[in-house]
Amino acid sequence: MNPLVRLAVATTFAAAVAAPALAAPETFSIDNSHTFPRFEYSHFGYSTQQSRFNKTSGTIVLDRAAKTGSVEVTIDAKSVDTGSQLFDAHIQDEKFFHTEKYPTITFKSTGVKFDGDKLASVDGDLTIKGVTKPVTLEVSSFHCMPHPMLKKLGCGANATTMIKRSEFGAGANAPYVSDEVKLVIAVEAVRN
Repeated sequence: MNPLVRLAVATTFAAAVAAPALAAPETFSIDNSHTFPRFEYSHFGYSTQQSRFNKTSGTIVLDRAAKTGSVEVTIDAKSVDTGSQLFDAHIQDEKFFHTEKYPTITFKSTGVKFDGDKLASVDGDLTIKGVTKPVTLEVSSFHCMPHPMLKKLGCGANATTMIKRSEFGAGANAPYVSDEVKLVIAVEAVRN
C-alpha cells in the first residue's frame, strides 16, 4: 500500500476513534461548600432582603463539544439562612416553605442552551412545596478549568431567574412583601 494512502487511512481511523472521546459527556458533582442558592425580595418596599440555603447537592452532566447537558439539584429547605434564627423558623412554617412536609426544593433541567462555548441558559422544572413550574435560569458567567487544589476539572456558574412565590403556595403577606422573588444561584462542581 502506498505510504500516503496508509497515512490517510491511519489518520481517518485515529480521528474516528478519537471523535467520540472528544464529545463524551462529563459528570460533575455539586460542591456544597461553594454552592449557595439565594433568594431576594422586597420587604415592605424598605429594602431588598437576601437569604440563602446552606445545603445543596446534585449532579451536572455537560458535553461541551456537543453543547448538551443536564442539571439536577436538590436544596435542603431546612438549611434556609435569613441571618435570624427566629425568622429561619418562621419561614419554614406552612405559610412559606412548610419544611416539615416539603423538606427539599428541586430543580431538574429540560434543556440547556450554549452561546458559542459558554453555557447561556438552562430550562427546567423547579419544585417548591410539591408545586412544579417551568423556569429558565439565565447564566451570567460560566467557566471550566482544572481545579488548582483538587487536581480535577471544575466548572462554575452564576445564574438567575424570577418566580412568583404565590404560584408555589408561599404567597403569605403579598403584596407588602413582594410576590416576585429573584433567585440567584452561585454553583461550583467538580468532575467525578
